[in-house]
Amino acid sequence: MNLPIRQLAIATALALTLPAAAQSCPGDILADGVINGADLGAMLSYWGPRTTAPFSVASDLNGDEVINGGDLGLLLSAWGPCVPSWATLIEAAPDPDVVTNPTLRAAIVATHLPWRVLDTATQMEMVLVPPGSFLMGCSPSVSIGCEAVELPVHAVSLTRPFYLGRFEVTQSQWAARMGSNPSAFQGASPEVPAEQVPMRPVEMVSWGTVQAFLAATGMRLPAEAEWEYAYRAGSAAAYHGAPGNPLGFDDDGNLGTIAWFAENSAGQTWPVGQKLGNGFGLHDMSGNVWEWVSDWFSAVYYAESPSLNPPGPAAGNRHLLRGGSFIGDAGGIGCRSSSRLPWSSAVWNVGFRVARNP
Repeated sequence: MNLPIRQLAIATALALTLPAAAQSCPGDILADGVINGADLGAMLSYWGPRTTAPFSVASDLNGDEVINGGDLGLLLSAWGPCVPSWATLIEAAPDPDVVTNPTLRAAIVATHLPWRVLDTATQMEMVLVPPGSFLMGCSPSVSIGCEAVELPVHAVSLTRPFYLGRFEVTQSQWAARMGSNPSAFQGASPEVPAEQVPMRPVEMVSWGTVQAFLAATGMRLPAEAEWEYAYRAGSAAAYHGAPGNPLGFDDDGNLGTIAWFAENSAGQTWPVGQKLGNGFGLHDMSGNVWEWVSDWFSAVYYAESPSLNPPGPAAGNRHLLRGGSFIGDAGGIGCRSSSRLPWSSAVWNVGFRVARNP
């Protein structure tokens, strides 16, 4: 059988990239990030002895120089979005009870990447954040205004999907990789029993110390623009939304539904994931511990920032914290979507969450 003219043209165009794509996602013959009927059709078109045609080479999944039932079985077993080589699949499509906004669900599906995965080496759960655009900067709440470093509000577009830790990095995850635990809250309390202590977020970690963890795991910190886009999850409000309220809210009185902060934390960190998640399924983006991002701080960067994939200033003497913490100012001033805190050292309420490229 021969492929139609259009598929042959695609095959020619992909000739240089197919081997690499097939290696990272066996069965993705068309190298479009998903294994589906188009890949099945390509494989069946080259059924029999392998030829030098790109689609034929990519179809020989078991490397025995013939396209047959063995290759077909491998393709069918991997049906669906391609899973990154570092990941283990949890859930391919976004759960509509978690990602309630249909526009966000469609954006995730359009990437042809799975929504929820485990980083296999660390067992950290991650969710996909798709490309998109938003207005970055000042989002005042009912009682808390914006600071100068949150201005001007400016349009940002992120053109590449990325994975972000569904939760802040926990004490147990840090200790498993680094061999020790720097956190202040390593003991049980009346509110947090001993068996839940390992799930408290790690804290007392400097930006530099975090780099050693990232180097050991192949992960990275999110850029500041990535972090705010992920926090908002389609919301323009002061505080991110949750299932049943995807547009978020400005009323500080509702903050306790999504965050541990000064008024409800009992002066301690809490096990991750106990508060409502946002529109991407991310938890504790507000409160619990401040989170490092990768950017240097500049008070004037928002006025100079490129609109596409802003990398942050090239240099500086302080990095940035986002998201507020369990000892945030009364009312949770740091928990707002646009709040920024330049910082240069470790403090007891600073942690982080990881990001990773697909």
